[in-house]
Amino acid sequence: MSLINLNVNGKSHSLDIDPSTPLLYVLSDDLELRGPKFGCGLGQCGACTVIMSGQAIRSCLTPVSVVGENEIITLESLGTIEKPHPLQKAFIEEQAAQCGFCINGVIMTAKALLDKNPKATEAEIQQGMSTVLCRCFTHVRMFRAIEKARKEMAR
Repeated sequence: MSLINLNVNGKSHSLDIDPSTPLLYVLSDDLELRGPKFGCGLGQCGACTVIMSGQAIRSCLTPVSVVGENEIITLESLGTIEKPHPLQKAFIEEQAAQCGFCINGVIMTAKALLDKNPKATEAEIQQGMSTVLCRCFTHVRMFRAIEKARKEMAR
């Protein structure tokens, strides 16, 4: 066990944990965050996605020891019920979720993409989102929501 300091959603946390523990387990078990989900455990589905230093990463594959000073952003920090993030608002308006299991990965991947490239084309959005799997096949509504949020975020 080691004392690990993490900056998650703008808050500092000191935890005595095994440095090889996947970040996802620390976020869900120790910090009780419910946005990132355990999906495949292989980094292929994207349900566990968080943003670290502007990059969408798979927290199920990321040992907590490699996080260091980097800030971790999870779905919980994006917006509130009263004032949702443009992506969250667009997903609600477009009814882009069905079962909701992939939503964390889709929204966090889309946020990282749009933060880096606010003028992303439809093709760039589709390419950027191609690494997140959805079992319900609501991709058309998700792409509509991401495009709607892109326009809102560009204002």
